[in-house]
Amino acid sequence: MRRSLAIAAAMLLAVIPDLAMASGASGESAGSMGLITHPLGFLAIGIFVLAYALVMAEEFIHLRKSKPVILAAGVIWLIVAIMLKESPLDEHDMKLVLHHNLIEYSSLLLFLLVAMTYINAMTERKVFEALRSWLIGRGFSYRKLFWITGTIAFLLSPIADNLTTALLMGALCLSVGGGNPKFVGIACINIVVAANAGGAFSPFGDITTLMVWQSGNASFFEFFTLFLPAAVNFLIPAAIMSFAVPNEKPEAVSDRVELKRGAITICVLFLCTIATAVSFEQFFHLPPYLGMMTGLSYLFFFGFYLRMTTEETADIGQFNVFNKVSQAEWDTLFFFFGVIYCVGGLGFIGYLEVMSVYFYEGWGATNANIAMGLMSAVIDNIPVMFAILTMSPEMDTFQWLLITLCTGVGGSLLSIGSAAGVALMGQARGVYTFFGHLKWTWAIALGYAASIYVHYLVNG
Repeated sequence: MRRSLAIAAAMLLAVIPDLAMASGASGESAGSMGLITHPLGFLAIGIFVLAYALVMAEEFIHLRKSKPVILAAGVIWLIVAIMLKESPLDEHDMKLVLHHNLIEYSSLLLFLLVAMTYINAMTERKVFEALRSWLIGRGFSYRKLFWITGTIAFLLSPIADNLTTALLMGALCLSVGGGNPKFVGIACINIVVAANAGGAFSPFGDITTLMVWQSGNASFFEFFTLFLPAAVNFLIPAAIMSFAVPNEKPEAVSDRVELKRGAITICVLFLCTIATAVSFEQFFHLPPYLGMMTGLSYLFFFGFYLRMTTEETADIGQFNVFNKVSQAEWDTLFFFFGVIYCVGGLGFIGYLEVMSVYFYEGWGATNANIAMGLMSAVIDNIPVMFAILTMSPEMDTFQWLLITLCTGVGGSLLSIGSAAGVALMGQARGVYTFFGHLKWTWAIALGYAASIYVHYLVNG
């Protein structure tokens, strides 16, 4: 792992002089003012690489992944503040970027918090235990369950978005295969790949597709031409990984699990919450997190209804929505804070924007889009797409759909490359890990390459 990180860092540092020349040609980024070649800028890159090394080693050193990235975020922005004293930029520019990062993080935090709260509520109402009992009672083997959970994730993601889908299917996967860590680990990888692939062909299946749609670079229905490439991206690694899934059946469940009162209603309310978030964005151009928070109020009122219409018992007394909020995966939520602010700091220095200019002007749109997809596996697809949209390279609809596909599914190459992967690492801690995912990166890469080829065949 150290060798791979050292090689990546060396390649980045080696290309910095060329990046500076590209920035000088554009004359618009902070990098053109000398920040990207400043020694402190190199130090910021080193801190970022070190923090990610600790994240990757979480399963060995047992250090929660949020801790190094939060520390790195603070140090990187301290470096930015020091560098500002030697540049023409002022504190107002820095505060604008910090405010933008805060909005980006708070949007993700509120969206995730609502999804996690609903999942915790459904878990407490024994929804996933009942699904587990039903699936096992049907006699499905682990291999069939592998395909069932992956297919549902692929089809649900375009509607419920890849992050929410990964959390839902991850909870089901843990419930069904909790006694078989090998199955859970590989099923989680399949869910991440399927959710990211499914989210790539819908305008509201992923944040990056939403960004491209809102920018006007592709119309609503043009995204659905990515269905076949996305399906290939999911099916190829799934077919390869399925041979490693134990071809045995879970232990039979003797007793039928009874749902607690209100379980079905909570499931319906969760679907209504997703519909509210989609409608807010689709019809009223309101941010999705506002729709999700509105949907959380549905759960608040229903919890109140349960308490008011039922005699005080141990069962009902346990249903407190605020307890479900407190049980959210806070390590994952804080990890996203660290990542967004780390990348935001590096972006303010000029590295993201300048790299976009370097790739698109030097490599051409196709090669640059493919490279950006690979880069999103490490940096995360949201800031990568934001940098591309900021530069607004001259591309036709085919190329904009290509970059949407590449950044959407490229994050599947590593467990830390997408919000779905990071959230699932927190949910299935110790079972779905960075290195467990890394073992199958080669198979996922085959799906990545094949999906690009199919995009050329179908939409080229």
